[in-house]
Amino acid sequence: MRKKLLTLTMALAATAAVLVPISAGAAPLQADRAGATPRTSSSACASVAVAAPSGARVVSVTADARAAGTYTFPATPLGAPAPIADVPDWCDITVTLTHPGADDRVAVKVGLPQDRTLWTGRFQAVGGGGYQAGDFGAPLVQGVKDGYATASTDAGVKTGLDASWSLTPDGSLNQPLLTNFASRSVHDLAVVGKDVTKKFYATPASYSYWNGCSTGGRQGYAEAQEYPRDFQGILADAPAVSWDRFAVATLWPQVVFHEEGVSPTKCELGAFNTAAVAACDTIDGVRDGIIDNPQACRWDPRELVGTQVDCDGQTVTISAGVADAVRKIWAGPVSADGRKLWYGPNKGADFSWLATPGQPFPVANLWVKNFVERDLDLDTTALSYADFERIFRSSQAQFHDVIGSDDPDLSPFARAGGKLLSWHGQSDQLVPTQGTVDYRQRVERRFGGPARVDNFYRLFLLPGVEHCGGGPGAQPTGALDALVNWVEKGQAPATLATSATREDGTVVTRDVCSYPKATRYTGGDPASASNYHCTTP
Repeated sequence: MRKKLLTLTMALAATAAVLVPISAGAAPLQADRAGATPRTSSSACASVAVAAPSGARVVSVTADARAAGTYTFPATPLGAPAPIADVPDWCDITVTLTHPGADDRVAVKVGLPQDRTLWTGRFQAVGGGGYQAGDFGAPLVQGVKDGYATASTDAGVKTGLDASWSLTPDGSLNQPLLTNFASRSVHDLAVVGKDVTKKFYATPASYSYWNGCSTGGRQGYAEAQEYPRDFQGILADAPAVSWDRFAVATLWPQVVFHEEGVSPTKCELGAFNTAAVAACDTIDGVRDGIIDNPQACRWDPRELVGTQVDCDGQTVTISAGVADAVRKIWAGPVSADGRKLWYGPNKGADFSWLATPGQPFPVANLWVKNFVERDLDLDTTALSYADFERIFRSSQAQFHDVIGSDDPDLSPFARAGGKLLSWHGQSDQLVPTQGTVDYRQRVERRFGGPARVDNFYRLFLLPGVEHCGGGPGAQPTGALDALVNWVEKGQAPATLATSATREDGTVVTRDVCSYPKATRYTGGDPASASNYHCTTP
């Protein structure tokens, strides 16, 4: 399933993010049923008058009735999203916006259960991944099935790995579309989505939620910082915050390989993670093939020098040069005078995504070529350490205020009563987990400690979980429900439930404690959540 790095931008979305029509079972989508007589409890699927957000103009509003049934979705390089069964009849309303002077066309799609008795009274907006601002596929349909009025946006930009929208025909930066992608489109989505919901049901939503991972996580953090009253609850996972740094820092492995003159194979790189896991697996008292807290793992990759590794039938001896390159990649990018610029991947995270020699991470590659340097012919696999630092500083200078999305002052959000729930996998292979920890720590310093921050912002670090899910660790379950309970019932989540099924069918459960508390094993069956408790570091 994991092929080349070309697939990575798809992995950045929590689910498949393909902006193409969806289908219901074997039957085609129904034609517009706006003229049909609705059931007593149903709202007619028809376009509504939509108030334009500030600075925007409504171009058109269309409505299409979607039939109840099982919905399937197009395959992606990572496979097809699972079909979603038992979806009720729903109304698909698309609002097209433009921002005068921007020459853009932004689609906001809102899905609404037609039977009002199936609507929970909640509104949910879902985010995107990579250079994709939203998802009109599985997340939207799942939201409808779960009883939410659910919306997403395309921000007026193309999807996935296509960042051609970044430049105008004369080669200059397309600032309006970058503004859309960075933050404006999500605020417009909140305004339009809630207005459509109110007009459709003749009553406003009681609660509004954001739900996104990766780019969608960054969008959620940006909302909390810039538009603190848009959503009462924000679920923002594996957030690609500090984008101006992250999107350059993930080129660091290519720079190290180039400067150190090494080109390790996937097999060699895998040997380092295997050795790190073997050395640090039991730090938490449990042998499960997972580094529970990578920051506590002090294993030095140079210990592997001289070790022979069997790679597809060939014996490879680990060299000092490769071991030192791995050490530098784990440590993260540094300046010429040795100061840390950003974070590297955690020990235990799959190297092949960011550190395949000659194959730069597509999101970073496009960011540097299209946005920072505006040089489409630039070879990002041939950068020197000096080149890298210059580009890193340039990205900060040009784009931090635009798309950094890491302002620690969440005071307006806290005063508005908002709740931000976030989880990040400790084995995230794309967005360094410590970037999210860095942000949380800066918020704590701003507010005077973790106790005050916990009143409105909670972070969970999940052992062995990869980007937006997957990996050998127990996977998060019920995160959105936990957020809803926090917002609507005042039940702040001290732990986040996770579970996994072993190869022998044993179900492993663990309640992961909110940061900065640690989840400690107390003895007994390590598969049982009851044998773990929270401790303060």
